[in-house]
Amino acid sequence: MRVFGTTRCGSCRRAEALLEREGIPFEKIDVTGDDHARAALVEAAGGRRTVPVIFVDGRVIGGYEDLVRLVAAHGI
Repeated sequence: MRVFGTTRCGSCRRAEALLEREGIPFEKIDVTGDDHARAALVEAAGGRRTVPVIFVDGRVIGGYEDLVRLVAAHGI
């Protein structure tokens, strides 16, 4: 699992905290101030411009609220 976010993003911190509480391993990618990385993320995320953007097995699942639903439904 990969979590793309920025340093000023509260939802990014909540997503990371949820994954840590659940013991789910993830890679955190900070795109703060990196225009190239942010542009690549928007492209990979199908145009999604907000963070966090969370990928599971290379697929975009969405943001924090999507992660909450996924964890609740499947206990990943």
